[in-house]
Amino acid sequence: MKPAGSVVEPNLSYRAWLQAVPLEQEELRSSWARVLQTAEVPDFHSPTGAAVLTEWATLCRELLETEGRVVSSADTSPAPRLRLVVREGILHEEGFRIRHLREGAGDVLELAARSEVGLLYGVFHLRRLMTDGVRPEGIDLMEEPRNRLRMINHWDNADGSVERGYAGPSIFYENGNFAHRFERLRDYARLLASVGINAVSINNVNVHENETQFVTEEKLPEVARVAELFRVYGIRLFLAVNFAAPLQIGGLSTADPLDEGVRRWWQETAEVVYRRIPDFGGFLVKADSEHRPGPFAYGRNHADGANMLADALAPYGGLVIWRCFVYNCMQDWRDRSTDRAKAAFDHFMPLDGSFRENVLLQIKNGPMDFQVREPASPLFGGMKRTNQVLEFQIAQEYTGQQRHVCYLVPQWKEVLDFDTQVEGVGSPVKAIISGFVYSMKMSGISAVSNIGMDDTWTGHVLAQANLYGYGRLIWNPELTARAIAEEWVQLTFGSHPKTLDTLCRILLDSWPIYESYTAPLGVGWMVTPHTHYGPDVDGYEYSRWGTYHFADRDGIGVDRTQATGSGFTTQYGSDNASRYESLATCPDELLLFFHHVPYGHVLHSGKTVIQHIYDSHFEGATEAHRLLEEWKTLEGLVEKERYRLVLDRLMEQAEHADHWRDVINTYFYRKSGVLDEQGRPLYS
Repeated sequence: MKPAGSVVEPNLSYRAWLQAVPLEQEELRSSWARVLQTAEVPDFHSPTGAAVLTEWATLCRELLETEGRVVSSADTSPAPRLRLVVREGILHEEGFRIRHLREGAGDVLELAARSEVGLLYGVFHLRRLMTDGVRPEGIDLMEEPRNRLRMINHWDNADGSVERGYAGPSIFYENGNFAHRFERLRDYARLLASVGINAVSINNVNVHENETQFVTEEKLPEVARVAELFRVYGIRLFLAVNFAAPLQIGGLSTADPLDEGVRRWWQETAEVVYRRIPDFGGFLVKADSEHRPGPFAYGRNHADGANMLADALAPYGGLVIWRCFVYNCMQDWRDRSTDRAKAAFDHFMPLDGSFRENVLLQIKNGPMDFQVREPASPLFGGMKRTNQVLEFQIAQEYTGQQRHVCYLVPQWKEVLDFDTQVEGVGSPVKAIISGFVYSMKMSGISAVSNIGMDDTWTGHVLAQANLYGYGRLIWNPELTARAIAEEWVQLTFGSHPKTLDTLCRILLDSWPIYESYTAPLGVGWMVTPHTHYGPDVDGYEYSRWGTYHFADRDGIGVDRTQATGSGFTTQYGSDNASRYESLATCPDELLLFFHHVPYGHVLHSGKTVIQHIYDSHFEGATEAHRLLEEWKTLEGLVEKERYRLVLDRLMEQAEHADHWRDVINTYFYRKSGVLDEQGRPLYS
């Protein structure tokens, strides 16, 4: 038997958290083999049913080192078995129940669900239970997804590039066409299904001309082949569409959403799409944002645009997911009255209740743009009569670009747990997004993908934890960041106590460490323009993008208070508004997001702002080196290739953290003229 963590099988990085590692404990393995190696199955009538059987057989072969045997539901012998049951009237459509039963002389482990997709999720959950060391005897659990829509957004372009992609080229496209990498797409769909993802959009929200043609008769057969692969694993396919498609490919002279010719063109297009893909999910739209076309060009509002598309999709059960990332991207930096953070709320709150039932507004987790730390968007809880989708970014655009380890599940949990207090204490974002607070017809969570053609899928082996963690968290937001990390480590690297403890510590420490050597106190944006990798304190300070920190010789931060600033604080419910408004109650970690303060301002921690800047960057760089040293202790416990890949990334991170430290601290020493209390080097 091979020791845990010492597997020499090739392509371990590619297999991610679906490793072929036999259970180490003989008693545990024997216990599971007793109830799993024989499966009593119903009559499956779809490829999804076949996938259920394939995953069960894979469990037997890879974790139990035995070949499974199938019997029909008519078999009444007392032999122990796994019983797969599709049963109406129980659970959520995608939920499942696993329970151990005693039937006469035999043990039965029953996996029941309302659908074959539910059974598929259940078989993947068996893998988690087995790897975690749970015994089958006495199991009785029910699992249902908290969020109905659980989506991945790809920003892939037909030329094979990926916007904000850090793991190689697109898995879908190359040279302007579909790449036909069907085996890899199937492996990807399997990874997504294993964590409960049920929707995927496959092209960039900044839709280029080649992608605009995906809704045409010429391109739809290719799209349909991809949809077929994902369908097997319970995943509906969506397309991002260009609002100006009637102009670009339809031969019309306008894209006005109230024009009858435009409305008819979209209706005809929807009919063509659904003829090819009957379970097509719908359209994802970025409109009137960062130079993208939209209804504003015709004097219309976002409800006019979204509802026009919704009417075209409604006969087929299709959805319109309309992004709220709309702001003035040509701002004059001299203008202090315009605040990008306010834009989404100002655009969409007046339209609350104006959208069709099959429209979902996709709202970024914070009011700016996936920064290291932001407050939760005030649209959550503000909008009470509109379906909503919360948008995260698994791709680490502003958190190290998958070259630095930054486990994002703790950040996402802070957003989901944020109490909007719009219906009194106990109205967290997670309850709003799940539809519990306002009974939305459809709601959920989406995230920007972090995968590509890299052998690791995610560029950094440890970045796989973000993709896994995203799926698990949106299935059940009550899971802790540590519990998810432990699951991922055991599934990916095995259960050796040293490996588990060290990797969980690296993951759970990584976001605070990254924040401390880059942009603490909620300041954000001090990055190299366009690439967003590496420090450039004033890179965006005099730009058009509205991404400022307003550092001068006396202080730093953005005044977003009602009393003296932009008034952004008023977009929150009264209790949160007053908490952020006051220096006495604003949390330190968001201070510079809401306030412009002198360098000598004393934080709740007792430190001055300038000393906190110095300390956090020195400490963050030191901690980045610690992560490297922690990883080195796993040499010999992690097989050589993955050990080397992570080692190289952590070496780069440690070196880059030193660079961040010196650039940021030197900048603020030059601005403020204040020396570090501890006399550490500040380069003048």
